[in-house]
Amino acid sequence: MREPIQKYFRVGLVAGMAYAPALKDLGWSEIARRIAADDYFDVIEVNPLPDDATRAMVRAIADMGHMRLCQNAHGRLLSTGLNPNDPDEAGRQRAEAALIEGVDEAASLGISAMGMLAGHWTAETRELCFKRLKKTVVNVCRYAQTKNIFIELEVFDHDIAKRALLGPAPLAARFAAEVRSEVNNFGLMADLSHFPMTYETPAQVIPVLRPYITHFHIGNTVICDPSVEGYGDEHQRFGFPNSENDVPQVLTFLRELKKNGFFDAENPYTLTFEIKPWTGEDVDIVIANAKRTLNRAWALLED
Repeated sequence: MREPIQKYFRVGLVAGMAYAPALKDLGWSEIARRIAADDYFDVIEVNPLPDDATRAMVRAIADMGHMRLCQNAHGRLLSTGLNPNDPDEAGRQRAEAALIEGVDEAASLGISAMGMLAGHWTAETRELCFKRLKKTVVNVCRYAQTKNIFIELEVFDHDIAKRALLGPAPLAARFAAEVRSEVNNFGLMADLSHFPMTYETPAQVIPVLRPYITHFHIGNTVICDPSVEGYGDEHQRFGFPNSENDVPQVLTFLRELKKNGFFDAENPYTLTFEIKPWTGEDVDIVIANAKRTLNRAWALLED
């Protein structure tokens, strides 16, 4: 493509993933400052932040940098074991309450979209879990409407790492259709690093989820063999040994987005890197790796 990718996408970074090894030493304010100082990025995607002072500082940095903030509420669930599709109603309610707290935090940051994910399931309880998740999401969306916040559910693997109820894509599309019949502030987040984990390709995912996708993640994974280093949902750098995604796969992904009408110069979609340094790797080099990979794929994409 001759035009820059920023014409069609707001490119961002999942800050808590990229800087996970350095979070304790740097702190959220310095991490946000580093991302805001890099004009490649238009979006900072943050985890739940620890206190009001940190939230105020991160919001001020984003404003200063003329950037958007997104929030990922995954940590409110994964770090606590809460399950938004818990077959136990009391457990489901606790997860819903945690997500509503996330909406309040997003509102305090001036954020217009909050991400979440489905929880664990079993074959015996799949349909019950589906109904429980729908109840949670609809309730959270209705509350979020009062704050002008959009809820985005990320599609994960269903049997490898997170073992979440949603995907694969057809089930996620069914779920989104049912939720959208009740609320209009709901969408899906599609992550390239999860496509191999749901045994799907961009051509199998993007058209199926086309009416519901509002946000994209881009990253890598290792799933070829449970015995190899990095197996699972670890979001390694592109080019990591035995991994699934590199320039050719990113190019295929971009082609599918273009084919399905996601290149929108008037209202660009958010496309955030979800990458994490592996043991001993330098975070700045890993971020540069991601930008080079996307730049190369974009350069190879046909006009």
